[in-house]
Amino acid sequence: MAAWHKYFLWSFVGFLGLAALVGGDPLVSASGAHQATSEALWKVLRPVTYENMTVFPVVSAEQADTSGFATLDDALASGAAIITEEGSYMRRSRPGYLAPPSTGAEVNRLVLINRGQKPLLLLAGEVVSGGKQDRIIGKDRIVPVGGEPLPLDVFCVEHGRWTDGGDRFAAAQMMVHPSVREKAAVDQDQGEVWAAVRSGSTSASAGGAAVDPGATPRAPELSTRSISSVIAQNAPTESYRKIYKSSPVGASVERFADEVDRRFRRATQDLKGEHLVGVVVAYGNEVAWSDIFASSYLFQTYWPKLLGSYVVEALARPGEGEKVSLDDARDFLRPLKGHVREESEPGAYLWRERSEDGETMIELAALEHAGSGGEPKSLPLHWLMVLRTSD
Repeated sequence: MAAWHKYFLWSFVGFLGLAALVGGDPLVSASGAHQATSEALWKVLRPVTYENMTVFPVVSAEQADTSGFATLDDALASGAAIITEEGSYMRRSRPGYLAPPSTGAEVNRLVLINRGQKPLLLLAGEVVSGGKQDRIIGKDRIVPVGGEPLPLDVFCVEHGRWTDGGDRFAAAQMMVHPSVREKAAVDQDQGEVWAAVRSGSTSASAGGAAVDPGATPRAPELSTRSISSVIAQNAPTESYRKIYKSSPVGASVERFADEVDRRFRRATQDLKGEHLVGVVVAYGNEVAWSDIFASSYLFQTYWPKLLGSYVVEALARPGEGEKVSLDDARDFLRPLKGHVREESEPGAYLWRERSEDGETMIELAALEHAGSGGEPKSLPLHWLMVLRTSD
């Protein structure tokens, strides 16, 4: 059995846990008092491998109650959340309220209203379709209940369309693949997002650089040339949905994902006293990505579209003979000690990014979330690690 790896999570309104994790100075709560930390135990299980992709399940002995949060797909489908172009009028559920119009639609800005009864969890890379162009969420965040219409930072994933596709956006039930998600969540660059949509993968190996001189990699199934062909035939507006769901790309993704999912479920079906909360993902001999959640419920909710996104990346990268080890996956989850950026909204969330030596980790915590006893606290919801494909 693999050894347990211990990581401090966030403290009450302060991310003390993260500060302890990385060796930095702890933040203080709104009252100015240093708060106690909580500890989460993660264990990386044996890998599940298919073709050039390896998935390491991540389990925890404990998990949080995350039933008090809504996901974007569910909220949009039920009408609990509304997303529209910034220039459109929107009504909230409160009678008589009318959001003022802006000067017009913008590529990188939408408006979101949370009309539901739960805080809304957004993850960078989630696709919403409609409006003048399909977009993706630009950054992990939490949208509280009953707030004013929220200007929402997004990135376009449909380069060639700027026409009215309806006043409101719908959930596409898709997550863009890691190369695109990295350019949005970390680089926050619209041009690089478009380039990653067209190229498939931004990894060095996909671009032609040799990862291992002794390996004999197969050509990627989703090369830049094949993606260009799909765009020409099926997606002239460079719509992410049409590119990666159209035949034959969509069929290849579905077959690959079904096989990985079958193996993954078989490998994790007999967990005893452990909760499946995330994965570490590798391509060939390179550990590249990790998504970990506060609960098995959240992980299982996001798993189908996360898996599809990981598979698209696998198909866009060359196949390698050499595989990564369990120790490689554990090492990928080590704490980083580099430059820190953070963003917060009092009473809603705290977002923190830390980068070091070509890797970036991003954490999102809900602030003042009421637990079962009614007491306010800080609750970590999502933890992301990225191996950067560019500096």
